[in-house]
Amino acid sequence: MHGGQVTRGVQFGVAEAGGLRNVGDPVELALRYNEQGADEMVFFDITATAHGRKTMVDVVERAADQCFMPLTVGGGLRSVEDMYTMLRAGADKISINSSAIANPDLIRAGAEKFGSQCIVVSIDAKKVRPDRWEVFSHGGRKAVGWDAVEWARRAVSLGAGEIVLNSIDADGTKAGFDLVITRRISESVGVPVVASGGAGKLEHMAEVLLAGKADAVLAASIFHFGEYTVGDVKKYLASKGIAVRPV
Repeated sequence: MHGGQVTRGVQFGVAEAGGLRNVGDPVELALRYNEQGADEMVFFDITATAHGRKTMVDVVERAADQCFMPLTVGGGLRSVEDMYTMLRAGADKISINSSAIANPDLIRAGAEKFGSQCIVVSIDAKKVRPDRWEVFSHGGRKAVGWDAVEWARRAVSLGAGEIVLNSIDADGTKAGFDLVITRRISESVGVPVVASGGAGKLEHMAEVLLAGKADAVLAASIFHFGEYTVGDVKKYLASKGIAVRPV
């Protein structure tokens, strides 16, 4: 989300650079995917941290009122109080990224208050040289210098109950997920890892779940622009022997 609307970019392109394409109203899209049988909806306000804004509470309230799938919300949440506001609005999980980097103890505080199952740490990772992926903050615009695998381990040790791994290199390209870093993080932590960034074909979904060892897969463009439905993906994954919740 950017400015209250659903958007899509490539490799974390931002609005200021003309890198975002408007997709539509978040609640309308959430209802569409709810009807298609999605397992979960994730709202990321991609510029909330950089612009000092918080994710719009009314969007979460409207979506939670009309949808019956779990909602995860992230963007600009900097305190336990911010988390509580979103959970009270109807979110089931809270995703933190830049705020967790700036204050890792926020992970522990959130987990102690609401339970680890509520706290998702989203990691924006980029390959900076052969065999090294590093963490970026502020919507992928600021290099942190941390090793992505080490940060995932630390986040889980502090209480994160789930990792969403966003590949900056693959984001919006529809060329496939980064299987190497996904597998490394999946094998390094004892919590679910959700792969994000690069979905373009049904085969990409199966690859990251099997070869990448992800526990779940997140996609945007292929659904937003009507290339596939959630049902199409689930049918294909089931044909490959991957367990899915029936539509």
